[in-house]
Amino acid sequence: MKKSNALFVLIFSMLIMIPIVANGLAVEEIISSFKMGSSRDLAKYFENTVELNVNGSQGDFSRSQAELVFRDFFKRYPAEDFQVVHKGESHQNIKYLIGYYSSDECTFRVLIKGREFNDQMRIYSMDFKKD
Repeated sequence: MKKSNALFVLIFSMLIMIPIVANGLAVEEIISSFKMGSSRDLAKYFENTVELNVNGSQGDFSRSQAELVFRDFFKRYPAEDFQVVHKGESHQNIKYLIGYYSSDECTFRVLIKGREFNDQMRIYSMDFKKD
């Protein structure tokens, strides 16, 4: 009886941790998408509508439109690096990343906001401001 209880506790503990690991992996994949300049990989984490502000030019875009915006952005500003300086979560379960996207031409301060939906990170807002 004790062995079955221990097994149950182990399996239950692993199931509870899956969303945490998955979300941590999602954040790492988002960071990797920026470092590689991959709009396709980044778009996997977009909500159906994404609010974008790129250096003052802003609007709401569908997932596919936002992917095109970033494809053009990455062509114009090829990725050199992306460094996260802060990540956290608000009391409303909004997850955010603050970082710097660097290209050979300039650096942008980046704010990414997302939330969990079906245990997956979904980006609903991104703000890029030239430093």
